[in-house]
Parts: sequence; C-alpha cells; structure tokens
Amino acid sequence: MNVLIVEDDDGVAEALEQALGVQGYHPRRVGTGVEALRELADVSLVLLDLGLPDLDGHEVCRRIRERSCVPVITLSGRTDELNRVMALHMGADDFIAKPFSRYELVARIQAVLRRAGGCLQHATGAAPDPRPVPAPFPAAPAAEPPASGPPAPPAPRVSGGREAAQETGARRTAQPPHLAGPLRLDPRTRKVFLHTEEICITRREFDLLAMLIAEPGTVMERQEIMATVWDENWFGSTRTLDVHVGSLRSKLGNEWIETVRGVGYRLTVPAAALA
Repeated sequence: MNVLIVEDDDGVAEALEQALGVQGYHPRRVGTGVEALRELADVSLVLLDLGLPDLDGHEVCRRIRERSCVPVITLSGRTDELNRVMALHMGADDFIAKPFSRYELVARIQAVLRRAGGCLQHATGAAPDPRPVPAPFPAAPAAEPPASGPPAPPAPRVSGGREAAQETGARRTAQPPHLAGPLRLDPRTRKVFLHTEEICITRREFDLLAMLIAEPGTVMERQEIMATVWDENWFGSTRTLDVHVGSLRSKLGNEWIETVRGVGYRLTVPAAALA
C-alpha cells in the first residue's frame, strides 16, 4: 500500500518513512505541495504536513480533494482550533498534532483506511487495508454449577490493577530527593524547591529537570532527552526541548542549565547559588 509523505523536514520525513516501512507500507516522500499534486497516482493515503515551503498546506489539501477522495491525514505543530477545523473543512480525513508517537500514527492510518475502504470515487482504485481488525474479546462463559467433591484450589493471582499501583507507589516512595546545591527536587511529591522556596513548574518541565539533576554536570544529549522525557517514537522538531529549557531557566535562573552546542544540556550549580 503506497503512502505519500508530504513533508519538507528531512528528519521528520525519514522517521515517518522508517515507521511506515516497518508496518508494511510503501512510503514515498515529496517536500513541496506542487510535487504532492503531481504524485497522487497509485497513492492509497497522503500524510500532509501543513507547513510547506511553497503552498499553504490547507490549499494543497483542497486541491487534492478536488481531484481524488484519497484519504488525507494532516500533520501540524499548530494545534489551535482554527487550524484543525480549517484542515477538516479543506477535505482532510484526520488531523494529528506534532509531536506524536509512532503508535498513534499507525492507529490513525488504519482507522482512516477502514473508513475509506468503500469509496468508489478513489482515483487510484487501491484496495482497502488488508490488515485484519482485531476481534473483540469473547464473552465469558456462563458459570457452571459447583461439582461435588473437595473445593478447587484458588486461582493464582495476577499482579495488576491495585497491586501494581501499590508496587509503583512503593517504588516512588523509596526515591530520595535529588539535590544540587540549594536546588531540591522531590520525586514523591513532584515538587521543586530553590533556597526553600517552591518553584512552580509544569509536568514536562519537572521530568526534564529530574533527568538533568539526577547527574549534575553530565551532558545529556538532545535525542536522549527527547526519548526519555517525551517519547522514543516522538516525531517532530526538537525545538520543543529548547522551549522547555528556556522556561526552566526563567524560573531557576539562566546559569542553572548550560547549553553544550551540538550535543545537549547539563545542569550546573552556579557559584552565586552557593554563596
């Protein structure tokens, strides 16, 4: 099944091609809207980034829909309501906000292809996705009347639900606070203090700071941070990391997080903080 990727960012496009190839799709990539409009033949689905260098992505989507009912999934880092609604009005079948995981991408592709399977106007005449839809869980059998004789031994317990939550809570409770000079991060309460004053940070900022403070002075590579704090199957620009680092610096002070150009970031304790 051929999937046309319309994406001008080489890093994102390569990641998409790899993820789709693993799932058995045949990806084909172009970097502009004009190229996309020329490459619609034999395409079963289009992944369309809305931020293209030549044409507005919404306009590309409209022109695709004029020519074919091939399913179109739009991708964008602009997640405001107007952008999403505009894409759907222009003919998109779905909208995925960046960053997103490989699992979400594949699930949405399969859902869109299921809905589009009966389209008679599809210019490519592509067959519907042959992957089977997972069958629902079978209904539990009716309970049988108890048989005479000694009672059966109790069924083995599976660790899960409340037990798993209790185990997770116990591990979290056992984690001691992380200290770096006057900076203290408590994994149990998910609170951060600087000179005994609590610093209000977001969930993602907390996870990022927790990774840095675990090894003060150690350089953490950008890709390692993205895979740990965000998702190892994350798609999109690493610019979001810079934004979160900038937010942390505004709350802690610029000297706490040092940029190692071309590599990543590390946590350092400023000399002034120790005075």
